[in-house]
Amino acid sequence: MSAVVPPTVAGGAAAPAGAPPLIVEHVAKSYDADGRIVPVIGDLSLNLNEGEIVAIVGPSGCGKTTLLNTLCGLISADAGRICWHGREISGQPAGVGYMLQKDLLLPWRTALGNVMLGLEIRGVPLSDAEERSHVVLDKLGLHGFAEHYPTTLSGGMRQRVALARTLVNEPDVLLLDEPFAALDFQTKLLIESDTARLVRESRRSVLLITHDIEEAVSIADRVIVLSKRPTRVKAVYDIALASDRTDMIAARESPGFVDYVRRIWADLDVARN
Repeated sequence: MSAVVPPTVAGGAAAPAGAPPLIVEHVAKSYDADGRIVPVIGDLSLNLNEGEIVAIVGPSGCGKTTLLNTLCGLISADAGRICWHGREISGQPAGVGYMLQKDLLLPWRTALGNVMLGLEIRGVPLSDAEERSHVVLDKLGLHGFAEHYPTTLSGGMRQRVALARTLVNEPDVLLLDEPFAALDFQTKLLIESDTARLVRESRRSVLLITHDIEEAVSIADRVIVLSKRPTRVKAVYDIALASDRTDMIAARESPGFVDYVRRIWADLDVARN
């Protein structure tokens, strides 16, 4: 989801003042596998506040991606309520950017052209779209690479372009599905830091799916631990680190960081059994 529209609700009504960007209440989702009902999400509730980064971790196959797809309206929930900006919304919510692990860049478009795609779809004038896209590319360390095609870029650069394509539409909420998982450790830390800096400066809200506990603790204000399928919220950790929350190395060196990682790992180990 790269074409993002302003945060209104169904019917064009304004969002209620002070409502959290996202409230999830008792959501459930099952699949029909050859006539057999397979529960994936079971009675799950959570919330995402304005300007907050929340990371979700859970056992492999517990339904994390299914949860994001349900939240952004790509698939429908079987039960429960999903409220964006205080209102239940049918279909895809406004003002939400969705970034996947794969960059999904169009190989026939330059980095600039890929970033501009959502703006073009929305009918933003070409000159404005180019200017806005250049600004975001520069902020993500891609100055001078606007005219490069995806095949000439490293994996980290491609992921930065994908992030720029999401951010240029100015979503108020980002849904991130393991966007840094395939990157080497050094590149991963750099992009995590850039992402944290940009979203915290603009007070955007982020819901991040990750399998990396250290990533979750270093970048998030809260970490939600999910159980195995049918997945539910098993534990919630409020992360308090005495460090710059846009510096992933400083976060990892903070007192208490290792303790959070160990406690969450223990919860995950129990969740797998």
